[in-house]
Amino acid sequence: MQLLTNISTLYTCKDEGSQGDLHPIENAAIAWQDGVIQWVGPESGLPGEFAGTEVFNAGGRMVVPGLVDCHTHLAFGGWRPDEFEMRVQGRSYLDIAKSGGGILSTVKATRQASENELYKKASDLLDKITGSGTTTIECKSGYGLSLKDEIKTLRVYRRLADAKPVNVVSTFLGAHTIPPEFKSKREEYIHLIMDDMIPRVGEEKLAAFCDIFVEESAFTADEARRILERGKQYGLRPKIHADQLTSCGGAELAAEVGAISADHLERISDEGIRAMAEAGVIGVTLPLASLYTQEPFLDCRKLVDAGVGVAVATDFNPGSAPSYDLTLAMMLACNLGRLTPAQALKGATLYGAKAIGLDDRAGSIEPGKSADFLVVDAPSINFWMYHYVPDREIEVFVGGRM
Repeated sequence: MQLLTNISTLYTCKDEGSQGDLHPIENAAIAWQDGVIQWVGPESGLPGEFAGTEVFNAGGRMVVPGLVDCHTHLAFGGWRPDEFEMRVQGRSYLDIAKSGGGILSTVKATRQASENELYKKASDLLDKITGSGTTTIECKSGYGLSLKDEIKTLRVYRRLADAKPVNVVSTFLGAHTIPPEFKSKREEYIHLIMDDMIPRVGEEKLAAFCDIFVEESAFTADEARRILERGKQYGLRPKIHADQLTSCGGAELAAEVGAISADHLERISDEGIRAMAEAGVIGVTLPLASLYTQEPFLDCRKLVDAGVGVAVATDFNPGSAPSYDLTLAMMLACNLGRLTPAQALKGATLYGAKAIGLDDRAGSIEPGKSADFLVVDAPSINFWMYHYVPDREIEVFVGGRM
């Protein structure tokens, strides 16, 4: 048995009450064994059978659940710094994509990289991400856009899941955009996804989810419906990049097909919000993408008030969100998305876990869940978000190991 004691405030983030209810415990302690939490409560009430175990000292600091980044594109070839300058000079995301930049430039670099090269790069990035407090991460394909290269990317994620202490969840995103060799053969590429890619991903159990980019520059809602329904036949639960740049019915489609989440949502309609609330679809805000693309930020408060649970994630990728700092995303979700600090924390923990179907073992500090938590050098959640500091002193526990 192992213990963490001398915790000023433990924010458990249990799945009770509203998004802003963190269920704090003052002067708390945590006990765990074999990486699984056994007991949580006031240190004064610590059961006697836990005495004499290995003890870690939180030093009077606060403790929160390990962060859950439920939307990333971790494995990719190359970077895209020139596009940053283009956007500063006034070119839009869609303009850059239509001129051959954007996703397709990363597709070219990813296809040229070997599986081992992608693994080495993603592994190094994941170590840094974990050190910043993320203990569970979702990783999408979508920069291969061929059977060989999509499978290559998803195998990288499977290797990371086997090699790293963090929880790694994979998502198939073959429907990210139309690759150049299919520019005039759109329907052929859709059939390639449905008849070759999805069956292979499902049979090899390389992903838990099937995602699709529903947008003017990518796929229509009708095309997405066909692809997502095929994914469900192979055990891949739907996710949707929805309503990021235009309002194109992505949120409504997410509710219709039973998606676990709809992500982005900056241009979501009122009807889309109502549909998601009724269907229990998690909304995922990605404020770093809005920051880098200079697009409007999602009004998260509007979704929360309507009964939609809102997760906060980074969208880490080489183009529209080249940062994996989830605490920065949380701060932006407060300042520009109108979440309270408490709502942002629950969004980056429990609701992030809900968005990838792992809320039974991650996202909160409760008996039976993985011993994933952070010791944070801040007196309160409000102060942590208000006085944002990169690389603030934290201690990261993953599966009970510091």
